[in-house]
Amino acid sequence: MREEYNIKELNPRKNPYTKNLKKPITINVSVSTIDYFKNMSEESGIPYQTLMNYYLDECVKEKKKIQFV
Repeated sequence: MREEYNIKELNPRKNPYTKNLKKPITINVSVSTIDYFKNMSEESGIPYQTLMNYYLDECVKEKKKIQFV
């Protein structure tokens, strides 16, 4: 190991995961919605918050619009 390194010569790579960063937020969600995703979580073995995030990501990818009835 060297005693000193020249940082500029190391040619640092960009972090490939910066596109997938998550931001913690606080939202109010109905109990029935949480129960729904928790039940799905038990069936699938995937944590309910992850399932909720997957569903929201799918909405974004498919550009789903809310239809109020």
